[in-house]
Amino acid sequence: MIKKILKSYDYSLILAIILLCAFGLVMVYSSSMITAVARYGFEPDHFYQRQKLALLAGGLAFIAMMIFPYRAFLNSNILKLIVFGSIGLLGSLFFIGHVAGGAQSWIRLGGMNLQPGEFVKLSVIIYLAAVYDKKQSYIDEFGRGVLPPLIFTGVICFFVLIQPDFGTTFIIAMIAVCMIISSGMAVKSIGKLISLVLLFGVLMSPYIIWKGIFSKEQLSRFVGVADPFAHEGGAGYQLVNSFYAIGSGGLTGLGLGQSVQKYGYLPESHTDFIMAVIAEELGIFGVLFVLILLSFIVLKGFSIARKCQDPFGTLLAVGISSMIAIQALINLGGLTGLIPITGVPLPFISYGGSSILLLLISMGLLVNVSMFTNYRETYQKPVPQTTQPAAVVKPIQQKRNSSIR
Repeated sequence: MIKKILKSYDYSLILAIILLCAFGLVMVYSSSMITAVARYGFEPDHFYQRQKLALLAGGLAFIAMMIFPYRAFLNSNILKLIVFGSIGLLGSLFFIGHVAGGAQSWIRLGGMNLQPGEFVKLSVIIYLAAVYDKKQSYIDEFGRGVLPPLIFTGVICFFVLIQPDFGTTFIIAMIAVCMIISSGMAVKSIGKLISLVLLFGVLMSPYIIWKGIFSKEQLSRFVGVADPFAHEGGAGYQLVNSFYAIGSGGLTGLGLGQSVQKYGYLPESHTDFIMAVIAEELGIFGVLFVLILLSFIVLKGFSIARKCQDPFGTLLAVGISSMIAIQALINLGGLTGLIPITGVPLPFISYGGSSILLLLISMGLLVNVSMFTNYRETYQKPVPQTTQPAAVVKPIQQKRNSSIR
């Protein structure tokens, strides 16, 4: 039994995760040592050591989630704990939260900073996957099949938004959209949902403008991305120095550890803009290494979702893969000037204990879904067609049936 389980793990996915984490750790040290010395004196490895501890904790969590049966999350008590725990964590920020980067998004625990918004992403994924799994028989009924699960998502987005953390709010909302599209509901229901969201946005826009929910610093990011070189000394400062870093790297880069922009020119060089340092030090080859591995993980996740015969497992894989893809696109879009800078880290690469811990827990869950899917395909009888996920499998099954006729 154990031998069969071990054979069912996707070791190519596990290897890709390990390679990204190891590469990220090296680049955190390279990109942060100047900042570390400036802030903490003779500690050039300050951020490196903290990231290493986070990776060790994340590695243990990754192994635990690889072993823990993912369908246990369907237990109602576990779901209640996830729902109320997530809301409680976000609510606690308004009493014990620490302000950093203009947002009250952190809880200090001893010498560590915990960012609840990171872990809430996975909470939303598990909750939506579990609820839409249970609602498959009436998923097309808008009133009781589509709308109720989104109330929890809306509450979570509201709590994150008022911190304010617009990047995380957008990521959670987009994850929910991807999972809704994959849940099996009819196009008509999705159309109704989009109409409601647009109406809500229109009704809320006067309130947002009146309350001035965007700070001056956040509004300046729109100015900076529109014409960064015209505001090189102000709103466009980060973006301009990101361009300098990317442009000076060329094909092969200046060499590992040889970045010039990390010497105080590029703020947050080890977090939001770590890819710019990678481009400067390792050139196009370093950038491609990261992009290829990230793309492999995302595509592998969607492949797992396609093969999985269980709606819950399918939606988990879709949610986790979407989270990584969306987060990577937002980060890369910000440092290349395609979108305003949001402060979203690059998955597996940027410095951040909460981020790397969440990602490794999520990856452990994805590997778990993959293992069970492979095990069922190889060693068990096929699950009847009626239990297959509606959105991902049903259209393909219908095509097959029509071709047989």
